[in-house]
Amino acid sequence: MKAIIFYIVGVFIIYIVIETAVRRGINHSIIGQFLENKYGMKEDKKSFLDDDLDNENKTDH
Repeated sequence: MKAIIFYIVGVFIIYIVIETAVRRGINHSIIGQFLENKYGMKEDKKSFLDDDLDNENKTDH
């Protein structure tokens, strides 16, 4: 039972790391900057992690 929980937590952490790396890699690449300048598409999609209770007080000010 503990092994399943550790596996799920591990996969979730790996997902967050890969998702963040891909997002930053695309945003900082030459093609990503070109598309942003050409089409003016800069989406600041909030992650579901930005909605946690720790960040709630920081955005109220």
